[in-house]
Amino acid sequence: MNNANQQSAAHVLGLVGLPRPVKELAAERWDVIVVGAGHNGLACAAYLARAGKRVLVLEARVRIGGACTLEEPWPGFRVSPCAYLAGLLHPLVIQELNLPAHGFAWTPALNGMFVPFEDGSSIQLWDDGERCAEEIRTLSPKDVAGYQAMQDLMARVRDALRPTGDGDLWVGEPPTREQIEARVGHDPDAIGLLFEWSMAEYVERYLHDERLQIALLGQGVIGTNASPFETGTAYINFHHSSGRQGGYPGTWGYVRGGMGIVSFMLCDVAREAGAVVAAGVPVACIVPGEGVELVGGERIFAPVVVSNADPRVALRLLGENAASAWRAQVERVPMQGCTVKLSVALNELPNFRARPGVQEPHHLGQINTPLTKAEWRTGFEQAKAGELPERLWTELYFQSAHDQTVAPAGKHVMSVFAQYVPYAFAEGDWESRRAEVGEVAIASIARFCSNLPEAIWAHEVMGPPDIERKVGLSGGHIFQGECLPAYMWDQRLSYRTPMPGVYLCGAATHPGGSVIGVNGRNAAMSILRDHP
Repeated sequence: MNNANQQSAAHVLGLVGLPRPVKELAAERWDVIVVGAGHNGLACAAYLARAGKRVLVLEARVRIGGACTLEEPWPGFRVSPCAYLAGLLHPLVIQELNLPAHGFAWTPALNGMFVPFEDGSSIQLWDDGERCAEEIRTLSPKDVAGYQAMQDLMARVRDALRPTGDGDLWVGEPPTREQIEARVGHDPDAIGLLFEWSMAEYVERYLHDERLQIALLGQGVIGTNASPFETGTAYINFHHSSGRQGGYPGTWGYVRGGMGIVSFMLCDVAREAGAVVAAGVPVACIVPGEGVELVGGERIFAPVVVSNADPRVALRLLGENAASAWRAQVERVPMQGCTVKLSVALNELPNFRARPGVQEPHHLGQINTPLTKAEWRTGFEQAKAGELPERLWTELYFQSAHDQTVAPAGKHVMSVFAQYVPYAFAEGDWESRRAEVGEVAIASIARFCSNLPEAIWAHEVMGPPDIERKVGLSGGHIFQGECLPAYMWDQRLSYRTPMPGVYLCGAATHPGGSVIGVNGRNAAMSILRDHP
């Protein structure tokens, strides 16, 4: 079957298979081999193929997409097991690869973030400034101005570093700290947000009411193995608020059909441009300047190899071919996950006692169940020591509230993103304690609800080792390494490695983790400059 008449990747839920026998693929001479069919690898392949390169993408697993894929764990339920929301997908990638022509449709979650509190009160932090101010005025009148000042700072820094049009620092080679500080006019508050403040320091600078402070703490540690009291965690909040998708600065939303559709569309674009995508073909080693050797022993030749796999996997594939200085640089990046992800099939949406109902405005935004400051501190320390905290911070999303294509009629799906959990338990292991972790996560939500866990029809639990095994992310770290300031911008791993013809294109590179796509674009542009 040639590229012109292949079924779309979405039609087969990413199970694209082997387009030709491996022996035939090995008999061809390729310009570029991309190892790993995550969204950045597929974006890189699309750009390179459009530039006339002969590109082969090899994916070890049978389903493409990596952490941004789509599965059907229960009949009629389509679930994105890891990535669950889009807000940082780069407008340039959407436009240049013409994703809307391939069915890309995005609904912004303009209802913002809902947080219930232990005392029965709650807050809905709407994207709409006036509605948000009215909510805050009801909860804590003296914090209206402070919250607005936080939003103004975030917008000011986003506009300086990521302006619309030309000058976006996410595009191309990463900037130095000196260049970033110059961009923000050496504003001490901007520098504090980007490099110095903890998330706790950030909220305490601007807000008085402790409920409002703890409502926001989780936004500084998303996917980050650090306490919100640690230096630099405020940057995590900025990173996740710096998107410009769909003309909605800082807003997240839902891709129709589920997040994996992004990877599936990128696969289709790459194949239409002439790239070949082969799944279920694990690579055993990368040979710089020559190509790859497969687990089956076949050699496939190409002068350029791009690893979409995380850099620890790339190290393993390079073996003795890895330059010692580069090996040391990779090993310095912390890469141990602390996140547990639950995919939940529901008979009805959660009914929050603070704002009763099972089809309410807050179900169309995001929902956080908060921790006290003491629980944040102790929970992080317990997880670091291999213990399971009594309570987890959770962030909840409901794709089916926006998009009924992902669940049977009358049913719903809930994505639960929770922290902190150990990578390895001091007692037992994930096989013996996975169910317990799921119970703790659900109980952390259910304490605010009248219909949980009764409304749960089925659920799956993925801890860091499960993410590592299933998706291939070392340590189960969802961003291929920490996104704290010490590991961002020009401190992120370069697209170019010291090994001849070997490149990186995944989340370990600038501008970092999440479903962005511009990592793959940036890597492709580097390759095209080096190999015109």
